[in-house]
Amino acid sequence: MRRTRGLSAALATVLAAGLAAVATPQAGAISESVAFTADDLPTWQTNGIVWALAQADGVVFAGGTFSAVRPPEGGTGSERQAVNFVALDAATGAPTDCELSFTVSSGTATVRALAVSPDEETLYVGGYFGAVNGTAVSSVAAIDIDTCTPRGGFNAAFPATVRALAVTEDTVYAGGDFTSVSGQPRERFAAVDAVSGAVRPFTANVDEPGRAIEITPDGQHALLGGDFFTVNGQSSHALAVVDAASGAVERAYGSGFIPTTSVVKDIDTDGTGFYTGNEGTGGGVFDGRIALDLGTFDQRWRDTCLGATQAVESYQDVLYSASHAHDCSSVGEFPDGRRQHFLAQPTTSTAKLGWFPDSNDGLGEGIGPRALTVSSKNGVQYLWSGGEFTTVNGAAAQGLTRFASTGDVGAPTVPVIGADAAEPGEVKVRWRTSMDNDDSRLIYKIYRNGSSTPIGTVEADSVYWERPQASFTDTGVTAGSTYTYRVTASDPAGNTSALSATASVTVPKTAEPYGSAVLADGPNLYWRHDERTTPYVGDSSAGDLSGVMSGGPTLGEAGAITGNGTSYGFDGTDDRLYSDRRTTVGAAYSVETWFRTTTTRGGKLVGFGNNTTRNSGSYDKHIYMANDGRLIFGAYGGTTRTVSSGAGYNDGDWHHVVATQGPGGMTLYVDGARVAGNTSYTTHQSYAGYWRVGGDNLSGWPSRPSSDNFAGQIDETAVYPTVLAAARVAAHHEAASRQGDTVTSVQASEDTYVNEGSKGTAYGSATSLAVRGSSGYEAYLRFELPEAPAGTVLTGAALEVRTDSSATAGSADAVAVRPVTGDWTEAGTTWNTKPALGTATLGTLTPPAASSSNATTELDVAALRAALGGQYGVALTSAGTDALWLWSSEAPAASGTPRLILTFSPQ
Repeated sequence: MRRTRGLSAALATVLAAGLAAVATPQAGAISESVAFTADDLPTWQTNGIVWALAQADGVVFAGGTFSAVRPPEGGTGSERQAVNFVALDAATGAPTDCELSFTVSSGTATVRALAVSPDEETLYVGGYFGAVNGTAVSSVAAIDIDTCTPRGGFNAAFPATVRALAVTEDTVYAGGDFTSVSGQPRERFAAVDAVSGAVRPFTANVDEPGRAIEITPDGQHALLGGDFFTVNGQSSHALAVVDAASGAVERAYGSGFIPTTSVVKDIDTDGTGFYTGNEGTGGGVFDGRIALDLGTFDQRWRDTCLGATQAVESYQDVLYSASHAHDCSSVGEFPDGRRQHFLAQPTTSTAKLGWFPDSNDGLGEGIGPRALTVSSKNGVQYLWSGGEFTTVNGAAAQGLTRFASTGDVGAPTVPVIGADAAEPGEVKVRWRTSMDNDDSRLIYKIYRNGSSTPIGTVEADSVYWERPQASFTDTGVTAGSTYTYRVTASDPAGNTSALSATASVTVPKTAEPYGSAVLADGPNLYWRHDERTTPYVGDSSAGDLSGVMSGGPTLGEAGAITGNGTSYGFDGTDDRLYSDRRTTVGAAYSVETWFRTTTTRGGKLVGFGNNTTRNSGSYDKHIYMANDGRLIFGAYGGTTRTVSSGAGYNDGDWHHVVATQGPGGMTLYVDGARVAGNTSYTTHQSYAGYWRVGGDNLSGWPSRPSSDNFAGQIDETAVYPTVLAAARVAAHHEAASRQGDTVTSVQASEDTYVNEGSKGTAYGSATSLAVRGSSGYEAYLRFELPEAPAGTVLTGAALEVRTDSSATAGSADAVAVRPVTGDWTEAGTTWNTKPALGTATLGTLTPPAASSSNATTELDVAALRAALGGQYGVALTSAGTDALWLWSSEAPAASGTPRLILTFSPQ
């Protein structure tokens, strides 16, 4: 994950056959170093598979196994014949007037390799075919690019499929399935004269097909890739460096460098290195990429992602690859799961850059993309890909696609937001970071109470497999008041998401007993399970280690602790949570949660594993339940090591469980008391992974239950980087039963306003209320106040209002909140009959300047405390000249109507 920057270039509007006018892409910002946006451009499509790409002077050549091309989805034009070959304008994606047909008298003709001469005058085509536009050839042809005709005099004859080509000023190199060329023995690699096709002395015989060949920039060496195990009789599997003139082996790669179950499918070079794309079959394979130094031919780095790599393309210090990568956990990235068909990484490391266009697997072998090339036209660069895919970025696109260096138009996804407050004076606003396919670093703006001016800006990184929580702490809040928050995500080009949903939170007057006790002990994960929407699990700790729901746990069930919190219900089948950032666990840690169940099938409550949605291959540091309800805490220290409770806890009651491990061994606590431990169990398995709640693998563990998945409710999960002392465990358990603040929201039972300019008119049925000093408006609100809950006292009272949607709803003038002492009714009150007001000011409201925005003011608690259990009326008055328009209780959206937020704290 890296910072982002802008790239810009101009593209002239062009007209192409079969396409309407192509709009000029606008300059856009994309991830640092990445030269292309992830937005695919309209491109003509094939009806089959594209195996090879090459380019010259703004024209892209595509070869494969297809018979026709057609306009992109929604484009104009009609399908046209294209037998295994098409030439396309790099900037428009439409065919040029160069038409070539590659055919064979029997069998299926195909084009598998394309290469352009250094002077860009000749295109060399390899594959399996016997004629080009009726002119006899033998699996390799030389095409004059200017005239789009076969070059006479080039007479190389390859009796079997040619899969790879490379060209210098005077020589064409080929790799494939052949064992002779023009009647001369050449086993799977050969070189011929670029003009005549005469066989060169170059001899690099291998025992299995050749699939890739490149010439080093100095012209001295040929880089060979394929299935082979020997080169000129010398052991070298899948990769070798040979002399470009003689074919003599210069560097062999012996047993183990590339596994015997893997092959090299593609090779590319740049000024300092060369890069291999590898494919494997079966278990223990190597499917990724290797970077090697051109000076020494030694390995620079190795990317061990799984998911066969078909093509690599080095461009401006970035290596682009086409594969179906599905597991990059071995290099610290995404675990085994969904396939990603395009990746970008620096030529210096395995770290993936934030560029994630994608295709599907498509036809044939279900590989997806198979070829890459970069072309430039009118100052804009285009990355082209061909392959088996039939969709790109979720839309129909078969065989061909392209991405430009300008025109980033995709906005990030909308942030998923939450907010909480455990102590007076601050609110933690948190959100799951958004996804943008070509920007890993995004800018988030936080808005409070509907204001159009953000109260904060946060930059955060995210990639599709790791969308960690970002957060903002709002300290400009008043205890006892309620606040709403929304967040947007923008990329550096200015593409901005819609506003998030609204998160609402009331700031407590006194510290919330359980939450503040947990936070005081410094957790690096604290999931309160209070969400009401999927799939984001918010983290209330400073660690911002949020989670993701899978399987669909039930939200909003009764919680374990006293107060207003909720819990999640797990079905015992597939409901699980996982942390969305890969992490490690130190030598000391504690795991804590609450649960309630009657299951007799057991299951894992919480634990650590090396996968997310799938069962983990490494898994320990877990608390699980046996079928009889016993709780077992296990950590792997060379063997499975466990401690367990003697009693069962599947009795339908809420229970608190804490497991700790450190230098003092393993300890298990239930309901605040120690129930098991072992001082010699001090170690656990060290690996990078994810915290899991509700289920994961339990294979091989003692008393393994019938189910790996827990059926029941789970609440208040926390993980600490320290060993919690017994006294703190007991304190947490005790705090859960203590009453914190009780917050009650009371909507106005009646409201109206009066108008000095229309003294006899009553406005009790209006959906808005008005307040102004000059040419006066006054508003009146009546509330039915509850009694204080037993054992509590009113400690906070706040009035919350919201401006209506009119453009001039906001005001710059302060509004006084005063008690109403006279009689009034909603339906009958006018300016002429307005009630008397008390002289005291209960509070002063600072109105929002914008429409559809919230505002809150604290009121005199003593005045409202005396009125509990009865009616209480307040008036909104102003001495200013600016009108304030607020939603009334008659407004269609109840969330915007006036209300009192009452906070009752324990006595």
